[in-house]
Amino acid sequence: MTVFGRPLTLTSTTIPDLVVVDLPVHGDSRGWFKENWQREKMTALGLPDFGPVQNNISFNDAVGTTRGIHAEPWDKWVSVATGRIFGAWVDLREGPTFGTVYTAELDPSRAIFVPRGVGNSYQTLEPDTAYTYLVNDHWSPEARYSFLNLADETVAIDWPIPLEEAEVSAKDLEHPRMADVTPVRPRGVLVVGADGQLGRALRVALADVNHVEFAARSNLDVTAPELVGARRWRDYGAIINAAAYTAVDRAETEEGRRDAWSANVTGVVNLARVAAANGITLVHVSSDYVFDGTLDRPYREDDPVCPLGVYGQTKAAGDSVVSTLARHYIVRTSWVIGAGGNFVRTMASLAERGVDPRVVDDQIGRLTPAVELARGIRHLLDTEASFGTYNLSGSGEPVSWAEVARRVFAAGGHDPTRVTGVSSEEYFAGSPVPVSPRPRNSVLDLSKIEATGFLAADALADLERSAG
Repeated sequence: MTVFGRPLTLTSTTIPDLVVVDLPVHGDSRGWFKENWQREKMTALGLPDFGPVQNNISFNDAVGTTRGIHAEPWDKWVSVATGRIFGAWVDLREGPTFGTVYTAELDPSRAIFVPRGVGNSYQTLEPDTAYTYLVNDHWSPEARYSFLNLADETVAIDWPIPLEEAEVSAKDLEHPRMADVTPVRPRGVLVVGADGQLGRALRVALADVNHVEFAARSNLDVTAPELVGARRWRDYGAIINAAAYTAVDRAETEEGRRDAWSANVTGVVNLARVAAANGITLVHVSSDYVFDGTLDRPYREDDPVCPLGVYGQTKAAGDSVVSTLARHYIVRTSWVIGAGGNFVRTMASLAERGVDPRVVDDQIGRLTPAVELARGIRHLLDTEASFGTYNLSGSGEPVSWAEVARRVFAAGGHDPTRVTGVSSEEYFAGSPVPVSPRPRNSVLDLSKIEATGFLAADALADLERSAG
């Protein structure tokens, strides 16, 4: 019998993220009314904004109709329009709660949110039961399911009507026992631009994650219009965009300007469309070049952008696109030093070869080892930090490029006074190619990401590590 007058209430269960919801039902002599799914009220209480795209109804004539146990690759909002059911849910997700069981009766005044990978089943307790469910993905033949036999001895569900007396399909009777069930993996993490210096660092940082996929431009071009159909995107929970055009000076040329806007804006727009349509968290790496460097303090995340050159303009445009997503991390960094050729290795080589370099001394910032940037990105995802923009660089004392060079010389046992500091104007004077203006102050305030529990290493304290 439907219960009238219950307040809207959420109750956690023994299965993580499986939530029972009491629904207010208003009735009189004419019948009753309820808000079966009310996004604003329910998400305010803590339910995920799971973005349903399809509404299904299963009508059951007879008492004892039994269906399941199916673990689909999407979230479900299960409720009853008429009648009453005994529901049984089994956690079939990979992890420590695999095999956990929860049972409950549902009538029109009680619903349940079933997260992706939790096996769903029910048995009707009244005739003419209409079982309804919202899902946040369309059915697809490419979708991978996991199933569990209704009679599995391990979970030992105590069905009100014994299965031998119930109405069960032949297909459901053939589902595997627990020992043969394929656990449902978490939604995947896709790293695009995986062959760049950050991509290579992410390969190391995510080496122990079995649901991560790395894609280089050769097998996934984010600037292509066909990106929307390049994957079954609902299988991914996060995309880390490590792809970018970073040739700062070349971006000032006609060809470079076109390439920079393509990679840093068109590609980001395509990724944002995919993320928005599929409930994916987009992690986007930004740059200190979105600022003009005129402040006399470290830059905070909410400081207005004011890029000086084409590269900075494209990064600022990409940031604006990503910031419109509900689920995003914009990770703003500076002076990244990764595997392969980099400033630290160049200075070390010059020192060994007896070359005394002239190095800019009026641009101030902090080095960011690519491995630290990758570690910080993983931290944001693992801790489910609040979405938004985060500054992430190496910590420690801000210095000039010339001072970095001197410390590299000293670390290698060479005389640091061999490095001569010069102004940016002196350094680039007479350059035969276009030169992009640089921000003089690239120091980023790290307090926001530190508040999440991430403390970046001091890159200058370990220049060998900073070299990647």
